[in-house]
Amino acid sequence: MLRFERECRTPYSEVYTIYDDDQPQGRFDVHFAGNLIHATLCVSERYTQDEIQDLIEDLDGELLDAIGLTRDDFIVHVHQGRDVGVFSHSEYSEDEQAPSEN
Repeated sequence: MLRFERECRTPYSEVYTIYDDDQPQGRFDVHFAGNLIHATLCVSERYTQDEIQDLIEDLDGELLDAIGLTRDDFIVHVHQGRDVGVFSHSEYSEDEQAPSEN
């Protein structure tokens, strides 16, 4: 079952991690620009084109309907591939996931 966990919120944007059965499957970054919504959807390689379209519809219905804009106001750029890690200037403790060493 899909669920969306918000990581970050600003006055004009939000960031969500997409989980399927508690496994991260992608990321959704959304930016509000007046009456337009611009978004970037990054998903794992396992998704088909139909599944990506279904996911966009789920995101639109579950996350974006709350702000009251219609589907015509929603522009999504989709990237598909594998996650290579999280990189940061902050140091990680042993309990946190370290950046990938590729």
